[in-house]
Amino acid sequence: MGSRSAAWYGKADRDGFIHRAWMRRGLPAHAFDGRPHIAICTTASDFTPCNSHLGEVAEHVKRGVWEAGGVPLEMPVPSLGETLMRPTAMLYRNLAAMATEELIRANPVDGVVLLGGCDKTIPALLMGACSVDLPALVVAGGPMLTGTWRGGVLGCGTDVWRLSEEVRAGTLDPQAFLGAESAMIRSRGHCNTMGTASTVACVVEALGMTLPGNAGLPAPDSRLLELAHAAGNRIVAMVDEDLRPSRVLSSASFHNAILALGAIGGSTNAVLHLLAIAGRVGVPLALSDFDVDVPLLVDLQPAGRFLMEDFHRAGALRAVLHELRDRLADALTISGRPLRDSVTPVEDQTVIRPAADPLLRSAGLAVLRGNLSPDGAVIKPAAASPELLSHKGRAVVFESPEDVRARLDDLDIDESAVLVLRGCGPKGYPGMPEVGNLPLPRRLLERGIRDMVRISDARMSGTAYGTVVLHVAPESAVGGPLALVRDGDPIVLDVAARTLTLDVDERELASRKASRPPVEPAEGGWTGLYVDHVLQADRGVDLDFLVGCRGSAVGRESH
Repeated sequence: MGSRSAAWYGKADRDGFIHRAWMRRGLPAHAFDGRPHIAICTTASDFTPCNSHLGEVAEHVKRGVWEAGGVPLEMPVPSLGETLMRPTAMLYRNLAAMATEELIRANPVDGVVLLGGCDKTIPALLMGACSVDLPALVVAGGPMLTGTWRGGVLGCGTDVWRLSEEVRAGTLDPQAFLGAESAMIRSRGHCNTMGTASTVACVVEALGMTLPGNAGLPAPDSRLLELAHAAGNRIVAMVDEDLRPSRVLSSASFHNAILALGAIGGSTNAVLHLLAIAGRVGVPLALSDFDVDVPLLVDLQPAGRFLMEDFHRAGALRAVLHELRDRLADALTISGRPLRDSVTPVEDQTVIRPAADPLLRSAGLAVLRGNLSPDGAVIKPAAASPELLSHKGRAVVFESPEDVRARLDDLDIDESAVLVLRGCGPKGYPGMPEVGNLPLPRRLLERGIRDMVRISDARMSGTAYGTVVLHVAPESAVGGPLALVRDGDPIVLDVAARTLTLDVDERELASRKASRPPVEPAEGGWTGLYVDHVLQADRGVDLDFLVGCRGSAVGRESH
């Protein structure tokens, strides 16, 4: 069978002439002799600073493709800068996935290399590629180097949350806080904590969609360019083998990714991305599948002490998987070999602990259900205060992040209160922003309090920490029980029992539901389309009409 690109370039007629002639700007005649054409989907952008180095990475992928007998072609796709995009990059993850899917399908492409780094870029790329189902692999752009300030290290993101609260508590001068700004971002690359970007790189390697050793490889490290070259080699072979995402990604793959997620103390955002990826490739995956008892092995911020440079030095994900090897399912990877074949021993047991001596024996994510979250909510116990994992307190309700900023410091409450934020789910915000880790009232910070129970239908940054319940489903904007909570209502959190309960009589709740105000209609454009079709958090926040695989076939000519 001929290559897919030959359907464009292999014709001795007017259409073939058009397709070839416009590409003859340096490509030799033998580029159109049936050899595979590889799209390098790159999210390099000055507005996505964590991905700004991907142009250099793409050049090394190209070298590998040419060396293996393929033809590499860059294909810029939408890039989502986590730190800059308003109202939230999550609003546009599905748009980027849709554009990636359509651009791959519409062009003479036989295989795809996906270059991403910042939080939403790799999930969007992989979602789009899965819906086309051509041979594809990911090259993750890698974390930045460790920053230092005042004689200590700075964890990107995590120390923003920590230091800003110290300013509000009056223990850190505001000018000193701003002085850390230039020290935190030391080099190219994404956050050097186990935030969402690092987490996604790890779980995608555990899924089998990267070459072994990619996750945790620092962005400035020359070995990333070596890996990019090898990825260029490998994608050409994958085209020959017809090794597609539908052959690589299985229930076993997602089992391995969820194990890795728990063992690294990874971001809760990975839950939404893995659910969405599974939906694209047709693998049955439910929110309950994430509640797996797995030891916390990685001593990394925000759940520990170290940073991604240390993680890489200690053996990175392959070393974590080595400690989990007896629990790994038999799953194929893009290397053509099972995942367990790539594991390597731990190099530094202070950073990656042996399974026999973990940081926590029972970690992973907890999925909470009850009358406040009938379709589920998530919490990361490893980043929470142990004494708050079983807690009863009275609700203090906020309608929006703006409401939090306006009223929080004027409240006369103690640390037993439960801060509740609503209106921040997929439809309600819209886009489900990272605002779930609410700041604490100033008067409590001044007393030395650094954590409280917080509950919302929002997300939080993977670099954040605290006893924070997230992704409450269904969200308040569609009539979820979070919409019924009033100030003073008792709320019971019991992580061990996996429950989240609003301790209010059911008849009282029914009367409140009857008087709930209608939801405001969505505006037009992408936001309107998103609000009309977005799924809830327990289903990955994809759009309903984008779930599934639509294949790579394009039957009609353009001229």
